Amino acid sequence: MMRFLVQAVVTALGLWLAAEFVPGVAFSDGMTLALAAVLLGLVNAVVRPLLVILTFPLTVITFGLFLLVVNAATIGLTAMLLDGFQVDGLEAGVGAAIVTGLVSWIAGVAIKDDKKE
Repeated sequence: MMRFLVQAVVTALGLWLAAEFVPGVAFSDGMTLALAAVLLGLVNAVVRPLLVILTFPLTVITFGLFLLVVNAATIGLTAMLLDGFQVDGLEAGVGAAIVTGLVSWIAGVAIKDDKKE
């Protein structure tokens, strides 16, 4: 449970930074940001694996770059399901996917996982 909460906080930070730096990504308030982070975590747990499997040939052909589109799609789906979270188009979705991915990567490097040792 603690890992899910930390991941939700990291995701919220990534989404907040995306809203600050990526044109076309916006939140109405802090509660919407928190709900978007939790909902994105659920969408990534349920829908993203299916999308990754279905788009595997495209991912191989593009040397993995198509995963940015898959991540943008999950962020777009989250925005569709949640009022107050807005992502305007594919470019904004890809930008948000890049920012949240970088934040998650940095957090993963900074926060050690005890199970890996």
